[in-house]
Amino acid sequence: GLRYTMVDTVYIVETTLSGELNEAEIGYWSQSMIDTKLVACVNIEKITSIYRWEGKIQSNPEWKIQLFTTAESKDKVISKIKSEHSYDLPKILCWPTESTKEYSNWVKGE
Repeated sequence: GLRYTMVDTVYIVETTLSGELNEAEIGYWSQSMIDTKLVACVNIEKITSIYRWEGKIQSNPEWKIQLFTTAESKDKVISKIKSEHSYDLPKILCWPTESTKEYSNWVKGE
């Protein structure tokens, strides 16, 4: 079979959105990220977040969102999340990950 060598970098930007949003609303938000051409792909997952906020333990349903983008676009993606987010303090993580040249080219092309 074909051997794919991990030779290129794709950036993943991760955030969470309120579990009160329904699938259609999350789909609309994700579509708007794709429409900007800043991200090639969005992965969505329903999660439960347990955390301390203002001295109290909270447990809430949330949507975990991973956005796949390029080194050139990651800062714009982060700015867009910050400007549109409903939380006072949104979780925003970003990291480079190794990818195949083929997948990386697709992310860059999109």
